[in-house]
Amino acid sequence: MDFDFSALSAPDRYRLLTNFIGPRPIALVGTRSAGGHNNAAPMSFFNVFSHDPALVVLGIQNRGNGDEKDTVANIRRTGEFVVNMVDMALAEAMILCSVNFPNDVDELAFAGLTPVPCRQIDAARVGESPCSFECRLERIIDYPSRVLIIAEVVDMHVEDRCMDAGGRYVNPETYQPIARLHADNYITSDRQFELKKPDAMLPYELAQITPRSNQGAA
Repeated sequence: MDFDFSALSAPDRYRLLTNFIGPRPIALVGTRSAGGHNNAAPMSFFNVFSHDPALVVLGIQNRGNGDEKDTVANIRRTGEFVVNMVDMALAEAMILCSVNFPNDVDELAFAGLTPVPCRQIDAARVGESPCSFECRLERIIDYPSRVLIIAEVVDMHVEDRCMDAGGRYVNPETYQPIARLHADNYITSDRQFELKKPDAMLPYELAQITPRSNQGAA
């Protein structure tokens, strides 16, 4: 099957993209409202895009009536937010935070999560999250019904249990984030496997490889 995206409706494009590009990590994004309340909302259009500088990107769609979501309004006003990664222990609370509350509702309190002050920004990270990234806004790219938010990570908090003994690498036995697939389907990273990149080939080894275009030639 072939799909011409220029001829598809937005809902059809969303269905195809989110059905086949996955799993997508979930960012439980924390911001501070104008009234000082803790705002938290899960975003599955999220990923890391650079380490130097350390950049993450959020894609946030407007509400059905065209208004910006509270998360976007808060980021525009403060230039700051925190990304909390989500594991199975946080899954149910993450879904509660997806409800469209009024902007004066403290979503962390509603979901029974523990607010912990961030080190470098004015927002509360989720105490139960295995890993949190404090972010400062770098730029916002506006589209008619969506914004792309590019931000630099300025601080990172990781639970000790999620690091290896040397404190350098993740411990896959204890850090198992969940991600979104399609519709209401999610996946957890409790089944991992390792693939190692081959060593670079020596010149004489490369010379023994026959190009596909020459295979079968007389």
